[in-house]
Amino acid sequence: MKLFKYNKIIVMALVSAALISCGSDDQPGESQLDFTQPTKTALDNWITTTYLNPFNINVQYKWNQNTVDNSRYLFPPLVEKVQPALVIVEEIWLKSYSTIGGADFVKKIAPREIVLVGGVNLNSVGTRTLGLAEGGQRVTLFETDYIDQSDRANVSEFIHTIQHEYIHILNQNKPFDEKAWAAVTPVGYTADWYNYDIPESNEIGFITSYARSNINEDFAETASMILIFTKAEYEAFLDGIESPFAYQALKTKEALVVKYFKEAFNMDFYALRDEAEKNTTAVINN
Repeated sequence: MKLFKYNKIIVMALVSAALISCGSDDQPGESQLDFTQPTKTALDNWITTTYLNPFNINVQYKWNQNTVDNSRYLFPPLVEKVQPALVIVEEIWLKSYSTIGGADFVKKIAPREIVLVGGVNLNSVGTRTLGLAEGGQRVTLFETDYIDQSDRANVSEFIHTIQHEYIHILNQNKPFDEKAWAAVTPVGYTADWYNYDIPESNEIGFITSYARSNINEDFAETASMILIFTKAEYEAFLDGIESPFAYQALKTKEALVVKYFKEAFNMDFYALRDEAEKNTTAVINN
């Protein structure tokens, strides 16, 4: 028994010595990781001053494969297109909500990151995804490279994306009356919305064909389209509706949007629309 104990002690001593030896032989030298901070460019500093500091919104324009769908052909935006795109978002979206909703409105309810992608995000059915909102924390904007600030239709299509996705974020914060909304056009919603022309969808009470995908998209499309229309454009749109049912349905949905903004956020939706129109004109004329 004594011999066994001694042998056990010797073996443990040898193991301990080996561990100490390995520990001393394999001590790491200098770290192979690069902890140096990348040098900030003038664009980075502008983003910090314009987005991060006042609104707590980070902007990602450098390529990060973890923030995009790698099964699609996507690429980062041209650097020279980044600031013009962000100026449009700042002037039309951020400033409009800040003016009407209050200086801290967007700071309190906002995506914490905006990701810019240069190219077109094509779907298998032939449609384009212009933007994505992920959990209310990140908004991805596509087609940044194709913005033409002098073209109102082009600017409106681009800003429509952030206006639409932001409505979803507002709805996540405070839900709209889904029951009342669903009763306005109880039929007409379809997963095959892309097979229908917009005028056809208008004549059954939907502001766009995409609005027919479900009631959540219908609400976001109705609100965001009114925000990108000028007042005159929206009135002309309604005047062109031939179906009395469709006209009334669109007006009822408009009223529900106005009511939602007032009751949920004490915000005048028409004042927000007018501010967005004014700021859009200023961007185009700049």
